[in-house]
Amino acid sequence: MEFTCGKTHSQLGGVYVLRRHISFSILSLLFLSGFFTCNLNAQVSQKPLALGIPQTPSLVGDTSALAREAQGWLVELVKINTTNPPGNEQLAAKYIAGVLAKEGIAADILDLAPGRSAVVARLRSSAVADPSKALLLVAHMDVVGVDRSKWSVDPFGGVVKDGYLWGRGSIDDKSMLAANLAAFIALKRGGVHLNRDVIFLGTADEEQFGDASIKMVIAKYWDKIAAGYALNEGGKAVLGKDGKMQYVAVQVSEKVSVNVTLTVTGKGGHASTPTKDNPVVHLAAAVDKIGSYNTPVHLTSVVRRYFEALAPLEDEETSKWMRVIDTSDRGEHAQRFLAETNPMWNSMMRDTIAPTILQAGFRGNVIPSEAHAVLNIRLLPGDTIDVLVNELKKLVNDPQVHFEIAPEGGLAAPNSSLENNFFSLITRVCAQEFGGVPVIPFMSTGATDSAQLRLHNVQAYGLRPFPINETDDARVHGDEERLPLASLPKGVDLMVRIVAEFSASR
Repeated sequence: MEFTCGKTHSQLGGVYVLRRHISFSILSLLFLSGFFTCNLNAQVSQKPLALGIPQTPSLVGDTSALAREAQGWLVELVKINTTNPPGNEQLAAKYIAGVLAKEGIAADILDLAPGRSAVVARLRSSAVADPSKALLLVAHMDVVGVDRSKWSVDPFGGVVKDGYLWGRGSIDDKSMLAANLAAFIALKRGGVHLNRDVIFLGTADEEQFGDASIKMVIAKYWDKIAAGYALNEGGKAVLGKDGKMQYVAVQVSEKVSVNVTLTVTGKGGHASTPTKDNPVVHLAAAVDKIGSYNTPVHLTSVVRRYFEALAPLEDEETSKWMRVIDTSDRGEHAQRFLAETNPMWNSMMRDTIAPTILQAGFRGNVIPSEAHAVLNIRLLPGDTIDVLVNELKKLVNDPQVHFEIAPEGGLAAPNSSLENNFFSLITRVCAQEFGGVPVIPFMSTGATDSAQLRLHNVQAYGLRPFPINETDDARVHGDEERLPLASLPKGVDLMVRIVAEFSASR
């Protein structure tokens, strides 16, 4: 990625509304709040008129100072080890509550389990709340584990070097926490007159989706978070290899995660006298068959629109096959080409099965009497786990292999609407912010908290407002996760502007 340092004259920033009763001191503070010390290249940082999309009168000022504060919050959040399990999100919840308290905003710590809490705060538009209009800003505080031997820095050190913030959660999802916090605080500092309640929510247990997850928050505290609209993770702001913005993907749908355990039992004994019912052998054969199996392609409406919008941005060969992906004569070859070109595209087109855990044996010279494997299955919305497992049983064709579906699997949720004012605003602001790049509806292959919100009639949309290239995107849930610091001001700008334009009375 190419980065340039220098001044950016931004329309965005700390939120304010030009009304005569705003004090001179507030206007002065917003005007003098600084400028980006380091920005993405010109393609990303400039804000030309976005392909004929008219600019609306700005409700926001310069957020560069706010972005620097957000970087400080993000560093401190990365330092709080919220690896799940066990989570310990309560520490992060208390830190966020402390940041809000300094702004005069009261936050509630929602206890879910020992050491595990969510945090919620509200900016009210009126004395009587209208949940159908409220906007919920969501991000999760827990992170996945790390293999410290594979990191060059302390993954919980909040290390800033070489233009990056390194650490577990720097992208997933503490950067979103910091950006949501910035947008929320900008409304308060700017004294914006709101047309709807805006709610900040930091969730726990998103990575494991257990008893401290958003489903528990909904069950116990729905009255505190009830909303008609939500912004969450799940989307992408995609940078090309040349450092230029390619497109923004807005998550409106997601695949459903279900774990299935394979168990094989047989006669254990001395390894010097192997038998044909060795559970390890049967399990290995079953996993090999499943790992080589491709489920049928099923193109959802969101995935069709994604490929249609992406086709003009790709190279000639890829674009050609994207344009015919759903045709009767060339569709099968197109699907195969795209699946082999990009693992994410493959996952967007079909149910996927990934063996993730193998367990068998306790000594090198003992044949175990039992062996286990875990399959992580990601279903397209509308597909059912029972149908797929029945297909896998036929494929394996081994009575020694038993399939058990985990009871706490995800549930398919309806797509968020592509027709309402909020989605239109997100699309327009993203296009304006990034110089007219396409803004594409997206079905994420990973699961988020948004599915549970959609099941409760919330129009939830997923963004990751920070421009990131494929290399850094691949570090999420992997080694050496890092966020380009130049992307943080852009992410803060975008979130502040979307939230302000949707929530402020003009």
